[in-house]
This record gives sequence, structure tokens and C-alpha cells, in this order.
Amino acid sequence: MSAPLLEVENLRVSFPTPAGRVDVVKGLSFTLGRERLGIVGESGSGKSMTGRAILRLIRSPGRQSADRLVFDGIDLQAQSERGMRKLRGARISMIMQDPKFSLNPVMTVGDQIAEALKTHESLARKDVGARVLEMLHSVRINDPERVIGLYPHEVSGGMGQRIMIAMMLIPQPDLLIADEPTSALDVSVQAQVLDLIDELVREKGMGLILISHDLNLVARYCDRILVMHAGQVVESCAAADLYQATHPYTRGLLAAVPKMEETRDELPVLDRSEWSGT
Repeated sequence: MSAPLLEVENLRVSFPTPAGRVDVVKGLSFTLGRERLGIVGESGSGKSMTGRAILRLIRSPGRQSADRLVFDGIDLQAQSERGMRKLRGARISMIMQDPKFSLNPVMTVGDQIAEALKTHESLARKDVGARVLEMLHSVRINDPERVIGLYPHEVSGGMGQRIMIAMMLIPQPDLLIADEPTSALDVSVQAQVLDLIDELVREKGMGLILISHDLNLVARYCDRILVMHAGQVVESCAAADLYQATHPYTRGLLAAVPKMEETRDELPVLDRSEWSGT
């Protein structure tokens, strides 16, 4: 059996408050192969902080620690900031929430995608241009020759998301962390973007961590699921087994999801007393 792509053991992230430091991620542990892992939970459960901590993006006064944080045999905690910059983007990429607004408004689309490539590879200008056009084709953008000359304000929300995906994937990373990558899009465009991410991850044999609050979404696009509450994993299961989950918190989240043919007069409210102290 091959070694895991990512190993996380006892990961903790904390921030100061007037009452002392508070852990927002509390002893998280998991391994990831070249597979699709979904991390779900409510806002504030620690999902996004987990993704940022893997890339060591927790800045002061925040703190992070782990007994083990290893990517493809590389001890991430032992890396200097310069060493981490070489890994970020090149081998581990992260699509942030509402990624269109991460685009630089004064650079053209083509220049921004090319910059993501040139940061990690030394290529001739002609080869860079060819890779940029090829990547835009891969994310299903029509007429990429025209799009490379546009500025971010000249593209739609859905196209902006595709451009960000192109930027993250053009260096051909081994791991993609997608943090609510479609939260600002309408439902029809969401499905297109997620289908695209899924297709590219499968084609390139990458590992994927999909962070979301949408249980149905992660059940559809992931192989395994971690359910987080208050900085801890309360349930881990195969995506196919999500609807047979046993933890009261997971059952409560599932019950609160509205159905297309809803017959209930009102949606249930989570009774947090059932899992207090987990």
C-alpha cells in the first residue's frame, strides 16, 4: 500500500481572546491519499482554518501546532517560510472562498495565470502562453485567446471561478484544497464548476480536500467525509454512508436540509445538548 499523500496528527489552531487563548481546531487527525475528502460543518466549525493550517497560513496572533504534518514525505512544520512558498501553488494549491475576488483587478487574466506558472517554473514566453491557453481550454472557457486579454471586472462570476481554478491548477499540484469554491454562484453554475474540479482532479490523479457546509454536495463529489463541530471531528465515514451516519450532530445537520418535496411544516433546529462535551 502506498504512503499517504498527507498526514495530519493532533492539529491545533488557536487565537487570543480577552479570556485567554481559544482553540478553533482541537486535535484534528486524518490521512489523505490521492482521493477526494470532504470536510463539512457549520460556519465556525474550523473547516477553513484546517485548510489554511495545512499550508501554514495561520498568521500571528494565531498559532498552530501538530504532532505530525507531513505532505508526500515532507515535514511541513520543519520548512522555512521560503520552503513553504516553493510548495504553495506548485504542489499544494488552495481555492479560497469566493475566489473571483482574489483576482488582481489591474492585471489581465492571461498575465495572472502566467504569473502562477512562472513563479514555479522557468519556461520560454512562447511555452508559457501555450500552457495558459491550454489551461483555459481545460476549464471550458470558450475563445481563450480573447479572454486572456480581459480584466477581472470584464468576466462573469462563473468565468471568474474557472479562471481561479486555472491559476491554481496550471502548476499541476498534487493536492488541491477547495474552500467553499462555489458559495457565491447560482446553483446551475455551481454544478458546472464542481463537475470541472472533479474531472480535473480525476484526470491528474490529485488529492482533493473539499471544504463545504453542504452535505449533499460533499456526498456527491467526495470519497470520504469528515464532519466537524466546534473544532473537532465528530464523525468520519465513506461518502456513500453519510445518510446512515449515527452521531447526533450529523443526524441533526441531515435533518435540517430541506427536501425538494418538503412535507414538514418547519425544519428542525439542532439540539446541541445532545453532543455537548464531544
